[in-house]
Amino acid sequence: MNRVRKFIFPGAIFGSIILASFGYSVMARVPIGAAINTSSETAAQNTEPDISNDGENIEEQAPSPANNDSDDGECRINPNYPENIRQWCTQIMRHSGKNGLDPDLVAALIWQESGGNPVAYSKSGAVGLMQVMPRDGIASSFQCINGPCFVNRPSISELQKPNFNIKYGTGMLAGLLNKYGNMREALKFYGPMDVGYYYADKVLGIFSSYSG
Repeated sequence: MNRVRKFIFPGAIFGSIILASFGYSVMARVPIGAAINTSSETAAQNTEPDISNDGENIEEQAPSPANNDSDDGECRINPNYPENIRQWCTQIMRHSGKNGLDPDLVAALIWQESGGNPVAYSKSGAVGLMQVMPRDGIASSFQCINGPCFVNRPSISELQKPNFNIKYGTGMLAGLLNKYGNMREALKFYGPMDVGYYYADKVLGIFSSYSG
């Protein structure tokens, strides 16, 4: 699930990581999650989420106001997250709950990956809020041992739909958590190759600063 070697980390995180600037160019950014590590093709194949039709409407949904609610009537994302992130509260709450993930952790990952921009597109070809590699676009050129790395992934247009992107991304993360047994390890494989635990610790740092 890990991606190409080139990356530029967005924003700046000072100490407690309370700050992070969203005034960056999405097109110039190479986000760091849900991508590719061609040396870990087996891990990627074993953690693809099940996106079969479960009766849920997965069409793009409008953002939710910060005080709008999740399926159970309560937005449990920390209110100190910026509105860029909290606007997706309904979708984050729905899919973090279905995948057994902390919604604040999913919010932290979205902040790190896209700053809350549902159509973010990286130089490596990752798409959307959780920066998932699609089967088409730039990502179609990446080759693994058995052929194109992402042939079974959704399309760019699908992944630009916020609800679908969060559904797919949280499914990927839950699969990695199930495979590796702890969140730090799961985030390591969600993020870029060859950076060790740098990406995982960055996301966990954001999460920690908002979960207290």
